[in-house]
Amino acid sequence: MLLQYILKRILVMIPTLLVTSALIFTVINLPEGDYFETLAAEMQAQGEKADLSRIEFLKKEYGFDKPPVERYFWWVTGLLQGDMGYSFEYQRPVREIVGDRLMLTMVVSFVTIIVTWLIAFPIGIYSATHQYSWGDYGLTFLGLIGLAIPHFLLALVFMYAANVWFGTSIGGLVDPQYLNQPMSWAKLWSILEHLWIPVIIIGAGGTAGMIRAVRANLLDELQKQYFVTARAKGLPPGKALRKYPLRMSLNFFVSDIGDILPSIVSGAEIVAIVLSLQTTGPLLIRALQSQDMYLAGSFLMFLSFLTVIGVLISDISLAILDPRIRLQGTATK
Repeated sequence: MLLQYILKRILVMIPTLLVTSALIFTVINLPEGDYFETLAAEMQAQGEKADLSRIEFLKKEYGFDKPPVERYFWWVTGLLQGDMGYSFEYQRPVREIVGDRLMLTMVVSFVTIIVTWLIAFPIGIYSATHQYSWGDYGLTFLGLIGLAIPHFLLALVFMYAANVWFGTSIGGLVDPQYLNQPMSWAKLWSILEHLWIPVIIIGAGGTAGMIRAVRANLLDELQKQYFVTARAKGLPPGKALRKYPLRMSLNFFVSDIGDILPSIVSGAEIVAIVLSLQTTGPLLIRALQSQDMYLAGSFLMFLSFLTVIGVLISDISLAILDPRIRLQGTATK
């Protein structure tokens, strides 16, 4: 049954990704002009003379003189073969550009997610089991502060504090002397020294939101009849909490895996720009601004692929976590 469900979902994913690719290609091409026209306009605005003949040659070289439908099928065919296209701005294949920043982005995002879980779950459980206590009020207040303060403002504050109090260099995830250097223990220590800043900043809002979600879901489960009955029969509070309510309250967390996977790759764009992090977020923003179509489109398709994979994983995990959820929509007796 599970295997059939997975096969059906994979078959559904194919037309979903095709429709998504068509939408991405259409939206990216909606603005007037293309990368080469934008480049010529920028050169003229800066007082430079644009070589129009070379620009026309490049447009023909990369197929921009062909109809949009033909360019779309050429792009999709390349994606199916593992070719993500060529970046006009960076003059390199898209795969190489994304690969340079992907590992750094995943490190920052994975550590942020782990720290968020380690902080949010214990606090959320405590707040739910100690409802309306001073600890509940205090932790809820801190969570609201985390949600209210903009990330870019936190980034500026933490950059200043880290530089003044700890002597950490401003911007980036490594000291300037280790840039473009092979990995070593000194470079690893420098990365760890800088890593805590983006982790705290990016994780602030997510931690606060998850605390509130864990608290709300667990409170709902603690008020249900099965938990009241278990406590009335003398089951210890800790065991009663772990066996059913806590497990059921994790449904929202598992269902969010579809959003977690693309967020690992895209990262927090605004924070990355403020902190001068060489992650994929600022790369995508710059590609959209300059109409670097193949870089932006291929990257967005990669995020879409991660989203549908994440949704499939979350659906299967939900069925395993909660026996009330069935893979098929048939009624059970």
